[in-house]
Amino acid sequence: MPEKISYQHGPQEKLGILLVNLGSPDAPTSSAVRRYLAQFLADPRVVESNRIIWWLVLHGIILRFRPSRAAKAYRKVWTENGSPLLHYTRLQTQAIQKKLEDRFRGHVIADMAMTYGNPSIKNGLEGLRKAGARRLLILPLYPQYSGTTTAAVFDQVTDVLQGWRWLPDLRMINQYHDHPKYIDALANSISKQWADNERADLLLFSFHGIPQRYVNNGDPYFCHCQKTARLVAEKLELKEGEWKVVFQSRFGREPWLQPYCSVTLQELPDAGIKSVDLICPGFSSDCLETLEEIKMENKELFIEAGGETFNYIPCLNDSEDHMTALCEVLTAHMFGWPETMPNWDAGKLAVEANKSRQRALAMGAKK
Repeated sequence: MPEKISYQHGPQEKLGILLVNLGSPDAPTSSAVRRYLAQFLADPRVVESNRIIWWLVLHGIILRFRPSRAAKAYRKVWTENGSPLLHYTRLQTQAIQKKLEDRFRGHVIADMAMTYGNPSIKNGLEGLRKAGARRLLILPLYPQYSGTTTAAVFDQVTDVLQGWRWLPDLRMINQYHDHPKYIDALANSISKQWADNERADLLLFSFHGIPQRYVNNGDPYFCHCQKTARLVAEKLELKEGEWKVVFQSRFGREPWLQPYCSVTLQELPDAGIKSVDLICPGFSSDCLETLEEIKMENKELFIEAGGETFNYIPCLNDSEDHMTALCEVLTAHMFGWPETMPNWDAGKLAVEANKSRQRALAMGAKK
């Protein structure tokens, strides 16, 4: 049943932006990781399997052993600001808020949320509503669409809104894998790496993997990843053989998208590739999967297999190019809303809102 919240007359309506990323445990401890994984891996968008059987596997096996190993990995990348993913998402939100404040004079507000863990999507949406947002724009920070990520955000947003009596105008950005500014930001990041360090024999684009079965059933993720890498390679004027797409973070026994990053890195030295530059374009922020899995674990695999130089290129994080790209993506999806119209006048709207409130009060309204 929808909640009961008193209607207020003549509010100063705003446009709310919610940036959403995957999430992290509250602390690098086994108990915190267990709570996080229990929520994450229970989502049917993430694991498409018989729910009863999967529940037994998850609670009977995975959550008994995996949390302690994962907590050890999290401790390697944890900072004084907490999880790197939360830290960078917070910085991104602050940067976007600042950029949009100048353009929309305080009538656009930005907040952040995590699909799993804290701060939750529910709290993020509630905070925007309390701040006066009557129009909501949701940006899942996944450039390439997948049902395992972007669709999971949609599910949670709509679950929350089912409990609201007065629904806001709602838009959601499904992907931005080929947006020119995003491609520019990636290419610029790689170019800077090459300007500061000697260019390696091969550039690897490593994306998070998903089961091959999901792609076979219609998920466009694989194609989005390939297009992102191709556009960046074209921007950098790379030739065939100078770059390659791989997939990381495989989990379970069934086939995932290939080629696998870890396997490829172990094979490259025997093929004469002794140095690699690696970037993770599917991650908007550095996190466990980039800092521990790639920068530490996979680097070690490459060196042990005979590789000599492994250069990890950081995620775009809160870089100026990245923030410009995300603001371009956001403003393009705001088109048609009042804040984007040529005749929009915040001062005039405030006067009209106050007049509306006074009329309502004269007719007996309590608020």
